[in-house]
Order: sequence, then structure tokens, then C-alpha cells
Amino acid sequence: SLIHTNRSPESRAPPMASPALSGTHHRLLLPCFLRRLPRPRSRSCSRLRLDACHADTLLSSSGAQGPPGPAACSSASSAGGFSDWLLTNGLPPGKVAILERPVPCSRGGKDRPLHFVAAGQDLEAGDVAFEVPMSLVVTLERVLGDESVAELLTTNKLSELACLALYLMYEKKQGRDSLWYPYIKELDRQRGRGQLAVESPLLWTESELDYLNGSPMRDEVVVRDEGIRREYNELDTLWFMAGSLFKQYPFDVPTEAFPFEIFKQAFVAVQSCVVHLQKVSLARRFALVPLGPPLLTYKSNCKAMLTAVDGSVRLLVDRPYKAGEPIIVWCGPQPNSRLLLNYGFVDEDNPYDRIAIEASLNTEDPQYQEKRMVAQRNGKLAIQKFQGLCRQREGNYF
Repeated sequence: SLIHTNRSPESRAPPMASPALSGTHHRLLLPCFLRRLPRPRSRSCSRLRLDACHADTLLSSSGAQGPPGPAACSSASSAGGFSDWLLTNGLPPGKVAILERPVPCSRGGKDRPLHFVAAGQDLEAGDVAFEVPMSLVVTLERVLGDESVAELLTTNKLSELACLALYLMYEKKQGRDSLWYPYIKELDRQRGRGQLAVESPLLWTESELDYLNGSPMRDEVVVRDEGIRREYNELDTLWFMAGSLFKQYPFDVPTEAFPFEIFKQAFVAVQSCVVHLQKVSLARRFALVPLGPPLLTYKSNCKAMLTAVDGSVRLLVDRPYKAGEPIIVWCGPQPNSRLLLNYGFVDEDNPYDRIAIEASLNTEDPQYQEKRMVAQRNGKLAIQKFQGLCRQREGNYF
């Protein structure tokens, strides 16, 4: 599972341990990698097959449901328990349903289905799909208990993602005693995969990373991995400085309780689903929102965003939906390289995609020195990198 439950340093599992269970210690699940990224399909082609099953809904009792839309089967035991937890802990009835769809897995021929948030009834642009109260949102304010401590930690050596990942790992150790048990269980089930069922390259094996040879993405993966390791080495400092964590877990030194590979899995899981809230305090800026990603489908060309409004996080849809259709939200102005690294997918319709171009002067050119001086006077180097926007028109990029 992504957020591991190591009880002691001796129980550490290697990065590619067997998915078998041992007592109460969940071994690290083998990632389910696809050999190539699935191409996003058009809306007319992406309608899901209808299965004869019950849809686990979070509908308002007063809202009239539309006719059953094309949707995949929902899981009564998993999605149902997650929905019950949300409603029991204050989620207002909304207009969405949590459905399940099968995803082919190339490893072992097994099918690891994904949950997703779909319209529970017909929706129009501007409708409020759901509102999640802040009491069900995980932020640094909740983790650290003091906003000044949150500011101190996140402006020093630790990112918000590292703090949130450490908190969820500690909470998972509590098992069913944790308030967040159903949510953590859902994150474990998704295993850091987006709705295209591909994990971040940060979790790929070396042989799978070979597919990125010749691409700048390979170096970006290495740099990000090194950054995660540096943050792991600072976890003990966070534990000592954050009185709330030290008080709750006085005998669980982070780097002794959780090996690096487990922290990395949790970090990538948090990275894939964290929401950047606007117009809130620093301690609430990065948030884990139940019903948010990875249950929502990311797209680059939509306008729907999760926003903080009056003590809750709200989603207004930007387009009409039929019952059963996946809800889409904006992933921000990120190029495809960042989408792949953070969420494990690329968007062919991404208006923010960029391509890196490197140009250099020919050192064997007789006028090399003169050209180099001209470049310097204009603020350029002999070897210069440029970022160009990609615009696809009639099969060509401009």
C-alpha cells in the first residue's frame, strides 16, 4: 500500500516486496505499470459501459435523479464504506456518485479497478457538484496545529507534501482508530494512479524508465527523486519541531519508523492528489480533499476548480453532465512533462504544453568568438535553452 504501516525498523520491506500480507503489516504493493500511456479518448468515445449494479451515490435526497447514465459498477464494500464515512462526518448531500471501472493491468494479468467521482444526476454548468467541510480536509493547519509552525517548516527545508505524507503514514499506523482510516484506505486503493491508471515515473522501475531515454524527463525524474530523499532526511527535524506530532507519536522517530521507499510511495500518492487552494492562509494552501483527486479526472482545457468557500471546499462544474459521466476538473497551467511527473498522464489537448529546444553556436565556425560576443551583449549564452509553446494544428506543432 502507498502509506505503509511499519511498526518497527526491523519490519521494513524492500521497494519491490511481495504484495502478500503479513499479520497487520501491509507489504508494499507492486506498481501496476502500463508499457505506454493510454491516449485520452474524446468524450464521444469515453463513455463507460453500463454494468448492472448499484451506484453508490452521495445525492441530495431532494434532488431528482436523471436516467441512469453509462457508468461502471461501483464497489459496495469499498466505495460504500468511504461514502458512509463522508456522510457520517458531515459531508452535505451532493449531486455525485462514486463509481468503479475496470482497468486492464499489464502486470500479472490482474485487473485493479479505479474509483472515480461521477455525476449522480444530470448537471448543468454552474451547478455545485459537492461541498466538503474543512473538518474533512487534511491541511498543515490540522497536521501541525499552529500556523506559525507551518510557515516556519514549509519555508525552510521541508515541503507541504512531505509534511502531509508523514502525517498520513502516522495516521495509518493507528488503523481503524484513526479518523482518516476510510480516506487513507481509499488512497491506498488508488495507489497514486490518475484516472488513466498510470503511475508517476517516480515509481517506475529502471527498465520502465528506459522508455524516457533521450527525453529531458529522465533527468527530471532523477532530480525529483533526489529532492524527495533530501526531504526524507529532514523528517526527524519536523517530528521534533512540530509539538503536535511529537506528542502523538513520541516513540516513532520518522526515519526509524518508515524506510525511504515507503515515504517515497506516500509522497508520490500525496503529490498525485493534493489540491492547491487559492485565497486561503499558507497553512491551508495545500489540501487533501476527499472526493478530490485522484477520484476526479484532470484535464487542461476546462475551468472547474476546487475552491475554498465559507468553511468548505466546493466544486462548481463548468459544463453539463449526464448521470454517470466522470466529473472533470482543471489541473492548472502545467506542461505535459509536469503532468506526467506529478500525476502519471499527458493531455493531448494541453494548451500549456511546452517543448524544450537547445541551440548552440558551432565552435568550429571561424566567426565563433565574434558571434559569442554578440550573443553575450544580448544577454544570451553560447549554448541557450528555450521553452516553446506547443500548438497542434493539422498534425503539426507550432
